[in-house]
Amino acid sequence: IPWVARIDGHTDKRPIAGTFKSNWELSAARAISVVKYLVTRGVSPQRLAATGFGEFQPLDLGDTPDALARNRRLELKITER
Repeated sequence: IPWVARIDGHTDKRPIAGTFKSNWELSAARAISVVKYLVTRGVSPQRLAATGFGEFQPLDLGDTPDALARNRRLELKITER
């Protein structure tokens, strides 16, 4: 089957400072870095997609350090094109 691996980047809800202008940009950069790594390991770029969700799809709505850490993540989803 024609498949694609989607790499989804996520952040916590805290405002970002520094290199990236927003959590959305940070989450996309995280996903892109994984895609680039997979390409260096031989995965075809035609089979990869990078997606950034920023802080907009949290797993945990809490404000504790553990809750914030759970939301800073990458997800890999294999799907049909």
